[in-house]
Parts: sequence; C-alpha cells; structure tokens
Amino acid sequence: MAEVKKENWFVRTWGKVCKYFRELRSELKKVVWPTPKQVLNNTLIVGGCCGVIGAFIWLFDFVAGAGITGLINLFN
Repeated sequence: MAEVKKENWFVRTWGKVCKYFRELRSELKKVVWPTPKQVLNNTLIVGGCCGVIGAFIWLFDFVAGAGITGLINLFN
C-alpha cells in the first residue's frame, strides 16, 4: 500500500492565502459603497452627537466641581 505524501506546509498555506484573497475580492464586489453626500451627512451627525455629549459631560463636570468646592468651603 502506497503512502499518500502530505503537501508541503508552504504550499498548503499559500493555497489558503490565495483562497482568502479570492473570496475577499468576491465579497468586496457585493458591497454597496455610500455616496460622498451620505458620508458627509453621517460624519456631521456623528460629530454633532459627540459635541452634544461632550457638552453634557463638561456641564456635569462643571456643576459637580462647583458643588464639591462649595461643600469644602462650607466645612472650612
């Protein structure tokens, strides 16, 4: 009975890498890319939300800091 020789590790790995990139290319052809107008709109929405949340955090920090300073001054 003849032994079946296993392929070289490099040959197997190279085949897997090639298969990965073929499938990647195939999947990227299916992607519906956003228009520049959609990208700008989404960027402005994310920036606006970050600004609003940042303002709320800043306001809370300012009020909490003033409250703690007031308490410290009250007990001194």
